[in-house]
Amino acid sequence: MPDAVQASVLERTLRTVNDAANWVSEAAFEHGVPREYELRKHTYAELRARGLGAQAAQHVIKKVRDSYTTLKASIRAGNLGKEGSKRRRKAESKPITFRPQAAQPYDDRCLSWQYDQQTVSVWTVDGRVKNVSFVCSPDALKMLQAHRQGESDLLERDGVFYLVATCDMPEAEQYEPDGFIGVDLGIENIATGYLAAGRGLNRYRKRQLALRAKLQKKRTKSAKRRLKARARREARHAANANHIISKTIVTEAERTGRGLSLEELKGIRNRVRLRKPQRVALHSWAFAQLGDFIVYKAKRAGVPLVFVDPAYTSQTCAECGHVDKRNRVGQGLFICRGCGVVAHADRNASHNIATRGESVWNAGRESRVPATP
Repeated sequence: MPDAVQASVLERTLRTVNDAANWVSEAAFEHGVPREYELRKHTYAELRARGLGAQAAQHVIKKVRDSYTTLKASIRAGNLGKEGSKRRRKAESKPITFRPQAAQPYDDRCLSWQYDQQTVSVWTVDGRVKNVSFVCSPDALKMLQAHRQGESDLLERDGVFYLVATCDMPEAEQYEPDGFIGVDLGIENIATGYLAAGRGLNRYRKRQLALRAKLQKKRTKSAKRRLKARARREARHAANANHIISKTIVTEAERTGRGLSLEELKGIRNRVRLRKPQRVALHSWAFAQLGDFIVYKAKRAGVPLVFVDPAYTSQTCAECGHVDKRNRVGQGLFICRGCGVVAHADRNASHNIATRGESVWNAGRESRVPATP
């Protein structure tokens, strides 16, 4: 929460370091993206001449090098398409660029926290700026005091400045679970086991899809600005919903003394073959983010968690184990061809995932026993 003068200095600082980062990125691209030490030899002196402090210059170089490392990993993982695709060629054919308000990392030598006064002292291009107030929730302040470690990122979003701090939270000791809750992630129901109905979220998706289509048809600068703002809003909405769902799932497991069994979703978008309307739903929800939220919340609570292969969980009867493609009658209906049991399709799948999770846990528990000499 900087005042007007402090905000002006912080904004100018972010613009300066990100302009410098763009220049370093061009130098890195020109020299074939060398290692960080080699890149420092080509750029450090010029960054110091531009008015950056020693630590700020080092962080700019590291930020650029890390961005190219991330790009390389994305290409290797196939996130930018196959070799020769338009998107991949575009990413590889030019230097990485940074927005004027993009995040700049700060370590404890160029940013210090005063928790009691809720202020920070931060390096800027105009020297050290002290008594910059910050706000956060009481719980977040306690977390900062007890667990903050490493670098913090300063960034600006829509005229508001944020400090993103890293906290190293200790993991709670895992308890021995009394059974497992299977979590089946899906489109109609976001997470089944704890049943997170997708009706409201699907309505939100369809509404956003219609608004995006309407704006995309206009092709004006203002429409493009609105699209970017709407994309950020959708991302915040998805993250908030995923936080609520994951917190509820972990809390229920902790309350009942059970563990969590999650389906392994790696590569789901490449594996699954769906009709066009379903493809939109599949790609418009951050399933991996929901899984990550469940994992870190489970670790903090000490809830045992395992991943299982989801193959055929929607076609297998949780009562008798009979596997048949025809068992899945519809989106929400499961009728076993073997024993005739009728169940909610997603709940049936979640029971199968829970059973597999218990088997995986028991196998792991047995493997932890030291061999007899």
